[in-house]
Amino acid sequence: MNRNMREWVDGILSSRGRQAFPLMVLSGAELTHSTIDDMLRDAPTQAACIATLAARYPSAAVITAMDLSVEAEAFGAEVRRMPNEPPTITGGLVKDVDGANALAVPNTGAERTGVYLEAASLTASRIPDRPVFGCHIGPFSLAGRLCGMTEALMNVQAEPETLHVVIGKATEFLLAYARAFKESGVNGIVIAEPAAGLISPAHCDEFSSRYIREIIDAVQDDHFMVILHNCAASGRHVGSMASTGAMGLHFGNAADMAEVLAVVPAGILAFGNIDPAGVLKNGTEESVHRTTAELLMKTAGHPNFVLSSGCDIPPGTPPGNIDALFRALDDYNVEAFNARCLEPIP
Repeated sequence: MNRNMREWVDGILSSRGRQAFPLMVLSGAELTHSTIDDMLRDAPTQAACIATLAARYPSAAVITAMDLSVEAEAFGAEVRRMPNEPPTITGGLVKDVDGANALAVPNTGAERTGVYLEAASLTASRIPDRPVFGCHIGPFSLAGRLCGMTEALMNVQAEPETLHVVIGKATEFLLAYARAFKESGVNGIVIAEPAAGLISPAHCDEFSSRYIREIIDAVQDDHFMVILHNCAASGRHVGSMASTGAMGLHFGNAADMAEVLAVVPAGILAFGNIDPAGVLKNGTEESVHRTTAELLMKTAGHPNFVLSSGCDIPPGTPPGNIDALFRALDDYNVEAFNARCLEPIP
């Protein structure tokens, strides 16, 4: 559906209530009796999982699966799969500058990237009542999978030229991939760049944000929104993240949302940041409700806050715990509405 995303953002900013956009696609596998592996290999299965979640939860938007192996696999990296866990990359393709120079940029649609583009198109056609986002990895995080994460972090200082070659090729591919998502009919993408939270803000500028800005400049407009996700970021990374021009920034539970919201520009949405494993998967319905209520109170003075999980909610999370998050949101919004009704008329 062709939707004005700047109007969507403005609607959230001007709303008296709060909205939620948790990253929970993997939870749809359990609800549809699918395996995670099936969902990440088959577009109709993934779209069915997303549609099932959308029917159950009043999320502000929906998103395709966050799978940080798919782009590296397209480059030729080896993937380890398990039936009910997200796949992981094993080993690196690039060992030195010669390997970086020889690295071939794959075509859009290579390997499972075609599955994700098809899932995006199917989801956009099935869910017209809210924005649909695709998802792809960020350039520095992709370089970490192509080189090995330890090597990439070391090469920020030891071999920056080699690292820039790999990140440049990653960006070339991701820019084309982002354009393909835009053509699929979705309303935006989430760029997942968690590795950039492991480096200093200055290095984040150099090895991540400048490249992400290239992608955003090429695809973001009134009808296509980019949200930058960095679940390892803290408040000190906000300036670098905001410099990309993304219309939304998504933070993990490593960040203090009060600290983050103090520096996120008022016109940019800030999403976060209930702990997906420690609270949502391993907590109880009561602890999820309590933690969510506390976060909503803590962020009450910031209209640009959108409730979310800190990262992708892991497989095996009890559906009742996700129910509890939305129940806490409903309770908060009812209390806020009742409080306004009691305010004296000017």
